[in-house]
Amino acid sequence: MSHLLHYTHCPVCQGSNLHNVLEVKDHTVSGEVFTIVECDHCHFRFTQDVPDAAHIGPYYQSENYISHSNTSKGLINQLYQVVRKITLKQKRRLIMSRTGKGKGLILDVGSGTGAFAAEMNLYGWGVTGLEPDPGARKLAEELNKIKLRPIDEFYQLPDNHFDAITLWHVLEHVHDLNGYMEKFRSLLKPDGLLFIAVPNYDSGDAKAYKENWAAYDVPRHLYHFTPGVMSTLAERHGMKVKQYLPMWFDSYYISLLSSRYKHGKTNLAGAFFAGLRSNWKALFNSKKCSSVIYVIGKQS
Repeated sequence: MSHLLHYTHCPVCQGSNLHNVLEVKDHTVSGEVFTIVECDHCHFRFTQDVPDAAHIGPYYQSENYISHSNTSKGLINQLYQVVRKITLKQKRRLIMSRTGKGKGLILDVGSGTGAFAAEMNLYGWGVTGLEPDPGARKLAEELNKIKLRPIDEFYQLPDNHFDAITLWHVLEHVHDLNGYMEKFRSLLKPDGLLFIAVPNYDSGDAKAYKENWAAYDVPRHLYHFTPGVMSTLAERHGMKVKQYLPMWFDSYYISLLSSRYKHGKTNLAGAFFAGLRSNWKALFNSKKCSSVIYVIGKQS
């Protein structure tokens, strides 16, 4: 039996008119090439013939996969660590501001090594952090003094319980996309909010680097979103995108990686200006940003 997932219908709108758009190499682990497919109806993109949930684990086994290893090896990862300290505070303030709560109950899905979960816990929030990788959970305890729970517990969590649910660059990794979205709606309190951050393939840096755009990150990134696609997905599950927020740092980080993928080594100046151009195009339209934070609530 094949362990690869081959889609004949769009996972978001169930449309059957699909076409291949890009052949993208896995630069992080395997060196394999994967096909990215787009739905003609809703323009959702997904990686075709990816390993199923039980067999994708080996594609995450790399010290370069920073969300699981917390590595500071190399210039790009060092910059990532510096920027993360800034963005942790920004994310915490965003949650408090949009929910209107100084303290509350939050679910963080795909917590990695627990940096964000620890930040919210430090400020008095009751945090439930879920992480599939045992190594990352161990690092969370060692580095951030927070105990994360296995992702297997997700569907057992109580309904109408959380003031906020966060996924920081996680939804693109989730095999059961529609199952998760449906469960998110049931987990939220009536006025609770879902915060999803994902790359945007309609951004300037994505269009500049094309198949070398690092945020395609095949096969780990199963899905590839735009603001229009996210709105369609939310509405399908009885929710609505209330706000689209930019993640300005992402264009620079992704451009640095993309430059290395394209040229074999990083062109610092070229990558910086690619990120700058991308952000300039998104300056007055957050929906064009390299990565977008979607603030989602239940439909009334």
